[in-house]
This record gives sequence, structure tokens and C-alpha cells, in this order.
Amino acid sequence: MIATTSPDRPLEGAQLWLVVLLIALGNFLVVLDTTIANVSVPTIAGSLGVSASQGSWVITSYAVAEAITVPLTGWLSSRFGAQRVFILCYLGFAVLSMLCGLSMSLGMLVACRVALGLCGGPIMPLAQTLMMRILPPEKQVLGTVIWAMTTLIGPIVGPVLGGTLCDNVGWESIFFISVPFALVGGLLLIVMLRGRKDELVKAPIDMVGLGLLVVWVGALQIMLDEGRNHDWFASAEIRGLGIIAALGFVAFLIWELTEKNPIVDLRIFRHRGFTATTITYSLGFGAFFAQIVILPLWLQQNLGYTATWAGYATGMMGIFAVLSAPVVGQLAAKMDPRKIIFTGILGLGGLAYWRAGFNSDVTFLQLAIPTLLTGPCMVMFFVPTIGLAMASVAPGEEANAAGLSNFSRTLFGAFATSLVQTSWENEATRAQTAMAGAMPMGQQALDSLTSMGQSMESAVATLDRIVQGQSVMVATMHIFTTIAVCFVASALIIWFAPKPKGPIDTSAAH
Repeated sequence: MIATTSPDRPLEGAQLWLVVLLIALGNFLVVLDTTIANVSVPTIAGSLGVSASQGSWVITSYAVAEAITVPLTGWLSSRFGAQRVFILCYLGFAVLSMLCGLSMSLGMLVACRVALGLCGGPIMPLAQTLMMRILPPEKQVLGTVIWAMTTLIGPIVGPVLGGTLCDNVGWESIFFISVPFALVGGLLLIVMLRGRKDELVKAPIDMVGLGLLVVWVGALQIMLDEGRNHDWFASAEIRGLGIIAALGFVAFLIWELTEKNPIVDLRIFRHRGFTATTITYSLGFGAFFAQIVILPLWLQQNLGYTATWAGYATGMMGIFAVLSAPVVGQLAAKMDPRKIIFTGILGLGGLAYWRAGFNSDVTFLQLAIPTLLTGPCMVMFFVPTIGLAMASVAPGEEANAAGLSNFSRTLFGAFATSLVQTSWENEATRAQTAMAGAMPMGQQALDSLTSMGQSMESAVATLDRIVQGQSVMVATMHIFTTIAVCFVASALIIWFAPKPKGPIDTSAAH
């Protein structure tokens, strides 16, 4: 657990709220970076001379690194002080964002994104911890609301800001934009929090558990990212990564369940409510994140959208999300949260299935309607879920439970990004083969095109573009259907959690 402190002097007035806003800004920048690159992947890939699937490493590398450091937050803050760790990560975020923007190759960009995720991981949990420490009890609810709004708005602003910057300034600017804010924010906190002490505890760290965690997660993520490029298990490299991931995972489970001070306290899964809620959260978030990754890619590669308009099409879900958040928070405190979670996830599944009925002639307005409706469903899913998870564990286990839940959620988001890209490409290839084999009138189509003045080469290229476009369309609809099924499964799992005995604390959801 994160150590508590007794500050020498309380912060008051404008200074207090400036510090709160600076802390919230750090949280906002970290959350923003989870989605700001989503709509820019095709542009980044083209600029660096790699495929769009390889460009998705920019997303997955950040998410995996962030997930790995979340369980370390408690130890880092106890050993070095929550305030020191937060400020160091804040300033590190500025430096590494700059390096991301200066990257000249995919390898350098991915390496910098990994380091950026390692810095960003502790910022999210420590941001709320520090707010609760510096705010007096009567103002902590307002602090939680401020923190929650930055967490909610970050993923919404990301696609819009990322698309606009990518189209009008350059993909590098999506990383440069964070530099001045993180640098100034970190430096101001150094000055304004000077004199406040962190209680340090020489807490032991589970180095073996950490090493095993890095090995199995890293091997599995590389396998998922690279498998489609090496014909999966036909490749010795992919088989090797699969074996390392499997053995590493088993060793990790055994070690963590027997270690006195585990890096990830798996014993918390003994609580049925926590287990059911965490599975629901992870599977639902994986489906949700897969959807917001595949949607802008499809809009740009298949429908000809710019990164800016793809960002608008994705980010508009935040309009109703922000408006509905207070209402959902109040409902979660008054009624069975399982009903709210079930309704929200089922709504997300229905909207994914709605998108599965689109075709290549879909208009922006037709895209906008389900995207706008996604906002309230997203809030009904996210807000009560962690609150229910925290209500399911024993007193004193909340910090470890929150870390484990967020670790699982972030990891599933990264895995889902790789899996949805692979499935999308494979399904498009199958659909293209099937269409080509079902075209007995192909020669007549070519003759028709040549009769209109096109050369044979141009006619073949035109017909090929039509087949490719339709195969991608079929693959996209198949992916949305699969995502809808995952949402339904996630919604059903929540009923395995027992009904909480009293109102849940929705502030824990943030």
C-alpha cells in the first residue's frame, strides 16, 4: 500500500487549487496519450516506412509498459515517496514525449513509447493519492470529481487532438504537445510542494515476480504483434515466444501465490466479487479499446477519412459521456451497481452490432449516432465497475485490488489492439479470396471497363481496388460483430459477483 504522510503545513486558497489542477493535468496527459496516437497510426506508419499493423506498436508498447508499472506504484511511493515519484515521472514524461516526437525510426519510437509508458504508469494512481492527501476532508469529493473528469475527458480529446495535429502540423506534434505542459507542471509542483515530507518505508520488492511479469507479458505481446508477420506458429520465433510466455506465466502464478510480498497480490482473487468484476472490466475494456482502435483505421483506410475527421468520429462519444457521468454516479450509489454495469455493457454490445450493419456508403451522420450513444453506455460501464470491485475485497486490500484491476484492464487493452489488427487483416484476406473466386463474370467486368476507355492495366487495378475495398468492409463488419459478442459475454459475467451489502463508493472507480 502507498504510505501516508503528515505534511508540515497545509495548502490553502489559490495555492491549494493550483496544486490540485497541476496534479490533475499530469493525470490528463497520461490518459490522453492512450488514444492520441490511435488516429495517427496510418500517417506514422507511412512516414516511417512500415505497415499499419507495425505502426500499432506505438499504441501497444505504451499500454503494456504502463500496465507493468502500475503494480510497482505502491512500492515506489513507499520506498522513495509518493510526491517524489510523481514529480519525477511528470518531468520524465516531458523528456520522453520530446524523444518520441524526435524519433526517426519505428524502433526508436517504440522504445521511447515503452519508456513513456513506464513513466506514465505510476502517475494515474498517485495523482488521486496526492489529491486526497493535500485536500481537507470536506473538499476531497470535489478533488475526486476533478480527477475523474480528467480521466474521462483524456481518451475523448485524444483522437480529436491527435487527428487535427497530425493533419495540420505533423505526427510528431502529437507527442510534442505534451512537453511544455508536463515540464511546466512538474517544475511548478517542485516549487509549490517544497517542504512537504513523504514518509519513507524500506519496503521489500519482489524482484523475481517483477522479472517474471516482464518476461511473460513482453513475450506474449511480441508474439501477438509479430505473429501475423511470421505465419504464426509456423515460425520458430513465434513458437519460442509462445513457450516463453506460457512457462513465464505459470512460473509467475506459482511465485506470486507463495511469495510473502508479491509484486501482484493474486490472493485477492479469492473474493468472488472481485474476480467476476475484474474479468468483466478487462474483457469489456478490451472490446471497447479494440473498437476505438479499429474504427479510425477503417475510416481512413477504407472510407478515405482524414485523421482529423476520423478523430471527430471517434471523439464525439465524450459529449454525452461528460453529461451523463454525474447521473450515473448518483444511480450507482442508490441501486444495485450490477444492473447499471450490465445495462451499460449490453448497450455497448448493441452499438457495436449496429456498426456491423454499416456499408461503404455510410455517412458521417450515420456514424455519429451510435458514437454519441456510446458515451452514456461507457460511463455506465466504467464508473460503477471499480467501485464494485473495491466493495468486494477486505479492508486494507483496496490499494492492491485497484492496482491489480487497472493492471488487468490496461493489459487486456494492449492485447486486444494486437488481436483485432490480426483478425482484421486475416478476415480481409479470406474475404478477398472468396470474392475473387466467386467472380465468374470478372472478364466481362474488365471488358466493360476497357470499353469505357480504360487500358487493361487500369481496368485490372480498378477491379482490384473494388474487391479489396469490399473485402476490408466485410472484415470490418465481422470484427464489430465479434466485439459485440465479447461485450455480451462481459455483461453476463458481472452477475457472478454477489450483490454489495450497501452503497458502493463510486469515487473508487477513478
